[in-house]
Amino acid sequence: MIQHSAFTLDAWEIREEQLDLDVLAQTESVFALANGHVGLRGNLEEGEPAGLPGTYVNSVYELRPLPYAEAGYGYPESGQSMINVTNGKLIRLLVDDEPFDVRYGELRSHERVLDLRAGTLERDAQWTSPAGQTVHIHTVRLVSFVQRSIAAIHYEVEPVDGPLRVVVQSELVANEPLPDSPRDPRVDAALSAPLVGEDHVTHDLGAVLVHHTAASGIRLAAAMDHLVDGPPETEVTATADTDVARVTVTTVLQPGQKLQIVKFLAYGWSSERSRQALRDQVAGAITGARHTGWDGLIEEQRSFLDEFWSRANVEVDGDPEIQQSVRFGLFHVLQAGARAERRAIPAKGLTGTGYDGHAFWDTETFVLPVLTYALPDTAADALRWRHSTLPAATERATTLGLAGAAFPWRTINGEECSSYWPAGTAAFHINADIADAVVRYIDATDDQDFERDIGLELLAETARLWNSLGHHDREGRFRIDGVTGPDEYSALADNNIYTNLLARQNLRAAADAAERHPDEATGFGVDDAEIGSWRAAAAAMYIPYDEHLGVHPQAERFTDHQVWDFADTKPDQYPLLFSFPYFELYRKQVVKQADLVLAMHLQSAAFSDEEKARNFAYYERLTVRDSSLSAATQAVIAAEVGQLDLAYDYLGEAALIDLDDLEHNTRDGVHIASLAGGWIALVAGFGGLRTLGGTLCFSPRLPVALTRLAFNLYYRQRRISVTVNSSTVSYRLHEGEPLGLCHHGERFTLHLDEEVQRPVPVVAARPRPTQPAGRAPARRQVNPGPARGR
Repeated sequence: MIQHSAFTLDAWEIREEQLDLDVLAQTESVFALANGHVGLRGNLEEGEPAGLPGTYVNSVYELRPLPYAEAGYGYPESGQSMINVTNGKLIRLLVDDEPFDVRYGELRSHERVLDLRAGTLERDAQWTSPAGQTVHIHTVRLVSFVQRSIAAIHYEVEPVDGPLRVVVQSELVANEPLPDSPRDPRVDAALSAPLVGEDHVTHDLGAVLVHHTAASGIRLAAAMDHLVDGPPETEVTATADTDVARVTVTTVLQPGQKLQIVKFLAYGWSSERSRQALRDQVAGAITGARHTGWDGLIEEQRSFLDEFWSRANVEVDGDPEIQQSVRFGLFHVLQAGARAERRAIPAKGLTGTGYDGHAFWDTETFVLPVLTYALPDTAADALRWRHSTLPAATERATTLGLAGAAFPWRTINGEECSSYWPAGTAAFHINADIADAVVRYIDATDDQDFERDIGLELLAETARLWNSLGHHDREGRFRIDGVTGPDEYSALADNNIYTNLLARQNLRAAADAAERHPDEATGFGVDDAEIGSWRAAAAAMYIPYDEHLGVHPQAERFTDHQVWDFADTKPDQYPLLFSFPYFELYRKQVVKQADLVLAMHLQSAAFSDEEKARNFAYYERLTVRDSSLSAATQAVIAAEVGQLDLAYDYLGEAALIDLDDLEHNTRDGVHIASLAGGWIALVAGFGGLRTLGGTLCFSPRLPVALTRLAFNLYYRQRRISVTVNSSTVSYRLHEGEPLGLCHHGERFTLHLDEEVQRPVPVVAARPRPTQPAGRAPARRQVNPGPARGR
């Protein structure tokens, strides 16, 4: 874990009061700034030292070989990896010819603050050079939510105890060296210098570099420009070559004088536009940013975030760590998707190269629920990206001998690049996850134009896949055999309940949408016979049940398998996939991540209260949480079945995954889905949020440690707030027409500016379920102090 006592507890900030080089890579991810289009890791402006240098532009990737010991029909032939693009963060400082480097001289003080309301990363440092010259450096960095292509840095230098000759070198650098990685050497070769120079131009205080990727054929332009405010004798020069552009500012600072530089950055890319067009695009973006000015960018950023927090804010009383971490998580979810605009939302956002920058089912199942109830237009754009990849998905289905669309398990551009079938392509539930997100978005917005133009085709093509993948057996049941559900330790199983239930919803939603939009459905080749086949498959969907144990098997006959030997599994053998062959995992009762439990969340009405309680207890003793996606879901259902303290423990695991580096891989980027899971655990878990027939339903209840929970939602052009304490809950409508709600099964109507209060029922006590030896979540112990150190 990050044993980082300098991370102070603050409801709206992540503050680091000293620089710890041992966790530099982790804090670079924590302090990353992005807007869904451009991402800047929290690297130091001077560039060195660095844990993992990183500047990313969404969907700029390079192709790489996928190695196979034995190739097979239908295996993807190449993968895609997000690349480190031209670095514009670099601002090098020389103090009387000594380069500012925190590893040399004396770093007298160093503080960084990620401000979740301002959307900025602020840095304050005082450094004495090896020659004894002391300087104060103050920087503020932002990636604009309003001006999609723009990032900016305000850089300030001031002498502390005497005159200084300073040189500031502001740079654009392409193909910067990266740390060695344990990748396949062929992959390293493809990604070590992925950008091929095309053009370099300097002008006044700015420069533009244009490159393209050798294999994927993507053209990238990066531009910088500057405003310089210094003593009258300040000199500025600009130079550029293929991979480096530099603007150098030279001056002498007397005590009381400052050198202030505002650096504007712009990024643009295209696989089709010309070099000149792309160069003009970033030049225009820079001109717009200069016109706005630094103060204008700051004001725009704050205004955007004020609107976001008015819809998405969560307040938690009783646990300062959870309060800080849930807002941190929401901020990173926003950064991952706000301006992605019909591009993928990667599992790590634009904070690092973990998972090669790929998007998974995480987006639709964990990230989009948050965005749907806060920034629905952003959720719609993410689904429009999926819609834009339909040609690749239908081609993939054809290759597999299936109808409809087979969406990829992992991808950047829409083509499958998962090289392991059982835990990748066989997880066809990705289709139903996309359909689930479509259903959720349409329910939350009543956006009939979206349903007609985007949703209908997504629902129809995914429904077609289920009709060809499944079949009616001799007993008339509709079966979906040989697939992998969310639990990747149980591959190629028959009738995975999660898959079957969400496929059933998919089939019914496709039929309903086709009947609402008959002309458009006919255009997609949908006729009454096909609609009838979807309804028949949904009605006959097989949902296995183990009568002997009184629980639902995760998949057919799962509960007949031998239970994994947890007692003799050593702590250092987790995650199990790194210590045991998949063959051993696939034929045992051991669960990597919530599967049947996730089905009980997303398809709540398919289970009775008693079934949920029994199922949850059964799968708790099998679930090892070797995936960061699991804890949030376990928190939701633990809360629903009355295990409030256990839900609270799981909430901490989901919300603190990156601030405490619980998975030991935050250096590769933050875990966007798990951070979204902090919101899910609070709002769907302790808030009890579900939707039923177009109605928002709540069943709130709190653990003893939390004295108050308040959250906002945006639903069908209405902004509502829910405030829960130990005995009562209040609902208030702040914007929009009257809205019908449901509280613990009781329906009522909420009117504008009206507050409705209802009691919180007492939860019946149940025995706390057990987990596999050594895999129980850490018990939450509230830390009320000023620092995060443990």
